[in-house]
Amino acid sequence: MAMSVPILAIIFALHLIAFVFAVGAERRRSFAKVVPDQYDERTYCLYSTDASTVYGLSAFGLLLLSQVVVNGVTRCLCFGKGLVSATSSTTCAIFFFVFSWLSFLGAEACLLAGSAKNAYHTKYRGIFGGENISCATLRKGVFAAGAALTLLSLVGSVFYYWAHSRADTGGWQKHQNEGVGMTEQPPEFGKV
Repeated sequence: MAMSVPILAIIFALHLIAFVFAVGAERRRSFAKVVPDQYDERTYCLYSTDASTVYGLSAFGLLLLSQVVVNGVTRCLCFGKGLVSATSSTTCAIFFFVFSWLSFLGAEACLLAGSAKNAYHTKYRGIFGGENISCATLRKGVFAAGAALTLLSLVGSVFYYWAHSRADTGGWQKHQNEGVGMTEQPPEFGKV
């Protein structure tokens, strides 16, 4: 398997769009304020928009799709003629495989947990006599950690793909005897 520029472009695009969504989710986290109920003496939490939940889940899906592409193309480090031998490219491929998976799982955990926590809203505060109960909101930095781990996953995935293709084929495959063929005269035209 040779390294493919379109596959690299897909990996880069999916990771970078996921990164943008994760940063957008961090910027649009919902916040809450305590508002008195107009019908009785209880108070409730009024939340702002839930856009960060959608952004976080979008980043989650794009990052998952990118990991599926990388592992589908490389066949999840299971197959390949260069991976049988113990070369430095094989060692790098195994290291970056583990690195990309760890950063991917960390990013996915941050994005999924952040989206779930951001979607959770406290209803009424004064029902059980707990007047000092605060409104549940997502802590700052959960989506930012997911965004940072998304970038680390990008680096790990690209280097894993590069090392895997290098171990499998020796790097970029060179195409020989391809082209238009206008430089040489075919032998049948020389016999007149």
